[in-house]
Amino acid sequence: MQSVLRGVPFAAAVLLLGATPLRAEAIKVTIDNFTFAPAELTVKVGDTVTWTNHDDIPHTVVSAGKFRSKALDSDDSFSFTFTASGDYKYFCSLHPHMTGVVKVE
Repeated sequence: MQSVLRGVPFAAAVLLLGATPLRAEAIKVTIDNFTFAPAELTVKVGDTVTWTNHDDIPHTVVSAGKFRSKALDSDDSFSFTFTASGDYKYFCSLHPHMTGVVKVE
């Protein structure tokens, strides 16, 4: 019974102070063969998505008014941390047929 009671003050403190946010995740998107993979993903506010170019030519990652990478050469990466919910459509400005979307909950 004592071990159960020892956890009570901690549990009460968590309730009084609010839940601790869960650890944000790092999600990877691969750029290969002129595609983003996965092309659509769902993340949580606070998560970071990293795009890595595995093609032999440069690509960009652009979401109008939200974020814009530099031209990513082979094996270069770009990361963005999502701080607000919503749908973030993005594309490669060098190859506009390359598109994707990040849905942030």
